[in-house]
Amino acid sequence: MDHSKHQMHDMSHIDHESAMTNPKMAEFMEKDMRNRFFWSLLLTIPTLLFTYLPIPTVIPKNWLLMLLVTPVVFKFGSIFPVGAYEALKKKTLNMMVLIAIGVLAAYIFSVVITLFIGGETFFEAAAMLVTFVLFGHWMEMKSRRGTSDALRALFDLVPPQARVFRGGQELVISTADVLIGDIVILKPGDKVPVDGEVVEGETSIDESLVTGESIPVEKKVGDLVIGGSINQMGSLKFKAIKVGADTALAQIVKLVETAQNSKAPGQRIADKAAQYLVILAIGSGLITFIVWYFVLGQSLLFALTFAISAVVIACPDALGLATPTVVAVGTGLGAKHNILIKDATTLEQVSKINTVVMDKTGTLTEGKPIVTQVIAAKGFTEDQVLMYDAAVEKMSGHPLSKAILSEVEKRKLSISNDVKNFKAISGHGVEAIVDGKQIIVGNLKLIKDRGIDIAPIELSVQKLLNEGNTIMLLAMDNKIAGVVGVADPIKKSSYIAVKKMQEIGIEVAMITGDNQKTADNIGKTLGITRIFAEVLPEDKANYIKKLQNEGKFVAMVGDGVNDAPALAQANIGIAIGAGTDVAIETANVVLMKSDPLDILRAIRLSKATVRKMKENLVWASVYNVLAIPIAAGILYPSMGITLRPEVSALLMSVSSIIVATNAVLLKRAEKNLITI
Repeated sequence: MDHSKHQMHDMSHIDHESAMTNPKMAEFMEKDMRNRFFWSLLLTIPTLLFTYLPIPTVIPKNWLLMLLVTPVVFKFGSIFPVGAYEALKKKTLNMMVLIAIGVLAAYIFSVVITLFIGGETFFEAAAMLVTFVLFGHWMEMKSRRGTSDALRALFDLVPPQARVFRGGQELVISTADVLIGDIVILKPGDKVPVDGEVVEGETSIDESLVTGESIPVEKKVGDLVIGGSINQMGSLKFKAIKVGADTALAQIVKLVETAQNSKAPGQRIADKAAQYLVILAIGSGLITFIVWYFVLGQSLLFALTFAISAVVIACPDALGLATPTVVAVGTGLGAKHNILIKDATTLEQVSKINTVVMDKTGTLTEGKPIVTQVIAAKGFTEDQVLMYDAAVEKMSGHPLSKAILSEVEKRKLSISNDVKNFKAISGHGVEAIVDGKQIIVGNLKLIKDRGIDIAPIELSVQKLLNEGNTIMLLAMDNKIAGVVGVADPIKKSSYIAVKKMQEIGIEVAMITGDNQKTADNIGKTLGITRIFAEVLPEDKANYIKKLQNEGKFVAMVGDGVNDAPALAQANIGIAIGAGTDVAIETANVVLMKSDPLDILRAIRLSKATVRKMKENLVWASVYNVLAIPIAAGILYPSMGITLRPEVSALLMSVSSIIVATNAVLLKRAEKNLITI
């Protein structure tokens, strides 16, 4: 434990960004900076009193000041010379170099005066410089640590211990010690420690904190459970299939960490500018000293005062903070609302989206077909049609069979087990003998090919097709018995999402493998006019490329393996909800809730983030352009205005705090994110 603390202490002067994504480290570093500031302040106050007030002292005043200021510079302010040494060792110039130059110049000059010359010193300037900058860094860390709240909440989802069944007995072990293949026991109220597959029991699990799904999800044998979700009333056993860094929750945390530590294009420009600014600051300090001392003939103390002020006030700390703080806040806000953005570049570029292509199944629709209507021909009943249909369908494994079986269960109907001579007719339907009757279930082509007259229900069939249903006709002993309409219902939020995106000038297109008629029907219902239907999975990327060739900045939204190539081709790939691992891996943005409205929320978040980045960059740049000449003394000859080093340090710290605070104000966008 002591070793880890030592490591964190060593990082406190050089790695603020990575600390933001580790809540414990961020907390430790904030406390460390706070303690350094208060101890430094405790020694700086008497330094100022002895400097500016005629207080009698037992030892010479300059010696007393040196005793007070030395620990301020080399103990509590040690992060600056140490940070400067680390930067120079890597052949880089950063704000630590500037602060160290300012502090050490003031301190060393004062020590030389004290030991060899006698006269006025800069001890109070060195002490105040350290104190103000420490205060600025403490405030910066305090504001930025709030950005790790989302990660902290995710970390806290994992229970520290798990119940496992090993060697014939139940054991309570650390979650970190759970192995793949272990049988984990889950009791009412327990948090799920790792990802797994249910092997015994039934329950409902609250997955809202992980997936955003507000309604508890029923779990039975064969279903998957996600680490971090909360068990409700039942008990069950599940086999651990993903542990440690491989769990879904760990992957989410990793996504957010990566995003918060990545650099946006704007930040790379700012970093480059900051390096040049360091050179400019050091150059300004030297030129200022040369002009005032050698050219204008001012005293050494006078010239050094302006030189140190110029170096200190030019520190590019605010410029360096301009975008990473905003990125951290933005990605943290996104994670809080189940919008995972993989990197800073994506966070910035989502604001450029002007075309959104949405896969139909699972994105605009629920992805779970349901029976919309059952129509029986004369002489038959709806229940008969469903029961015979289900008896055959339960043996087919066809995706639509689940909808039939679910409807039968809903109506509490019984299904015959007397099924013989089952035969699947590829692409058309199935047939079998059920309770001694010849049953055929299939599409229009199959029924017509068998010479069965559909006249009794033809109008109903046409109506179902016009409404975009997939139909399953049922014939009994070569006589039409009825038709079942099945459709994948449109998500309620799809209507609002499409409308709102169109209102802000974003073109919405739909892509699907469904037939043109079904696609047109859904498109008409949602108000989407650009529709790509009957598209083979491997061709989806080509349609994205076609839109890009039209000069559009395209986002592709999908949830399946067959969407991965299109997600990769798009300018921004968005995997939605229960998307496959492949889709999530390929995408730039992951929407955990399967809610199309989150596309709009991601765009709003990106636009607000980019706006804050620009505000910060403008402020930091203007501040430095105006501050350096004033600190160098350009206004002294005409207006008598001077900035002592300690005042320059205060202004530099205030600038950094303004930038960090402005970034945190991005949280005001939270209400706009969730209210649509």
